[in-house]
Amino acid sequence: MTVKNLLPLITATFICGGSILVEARQPKPPVAVVKPTVSKTVQPRWKLYTPPDGRFTILMPGNPNRNTQFQKTYMGEITLEIFFAQPPKQEVAYIVTYNDFPYSYGQITDPQAVLNNARDMALKTTKSNLISQRNIRSYNNHPGKEIEYINSGGKITINRMYIAEGRLYQVMAITTKKQQKTLAKTITGYLNSFNVVLKN
Repeated sequence: MTVKNLLPLITATFICGGSILVEARQPKPPVAVVKPTVSKTVQPRWKLYTPPDGRFTILMPGNPNRNTQFQKTYMGEITLEIFFAQPPKQEVAYIVTYNDFPYSYGQITDPQAVLNNARDMALKTTKSNLISQRNIRSYNNHPGKEIEYINSGGKITINRMYIAEGRLYQVMAITTKKQQKTLAKTITGYLNSFNVVLKN
């Protein structure tokens, strides 16, 4: 499988009103003369990343790309922030997304219902089968859910979702079966490194 065929889409779910389909296409490499040399796998340099609003921290393989999407819903316009990184020569992508809910919606909605809706929408929009799920909590006790699912193309996603202070976070690693085995410890470390930073 080539890198450009990997991860044709990243699905970021938005709750109770639809879903947002975010495409993450690989940029086309520049045309160049290929020299017959043996290339070494480039190991990414992991570092702690904090977004501009400072509301979370996570270890990422270099500086992630950032994308902002807007979606009109019955609650008003929702802004989805996406941060993603894909190390070179690896069939894996590391993604963090979040969207804020209107204050009134966040106050009246049961967090587990939101997480269950997020799970259902992720499976539906990616046409995936659920492998496993479990309820989790962030280090500062925000409710969450971890789901693992596989789509028809064999891409495996591990997605940890958290509800914190009116915001839905999704922390994902998307990879192939082969890479999942070799990167299992790295993916677990990445997922475990996510922390919600509370507002002052």
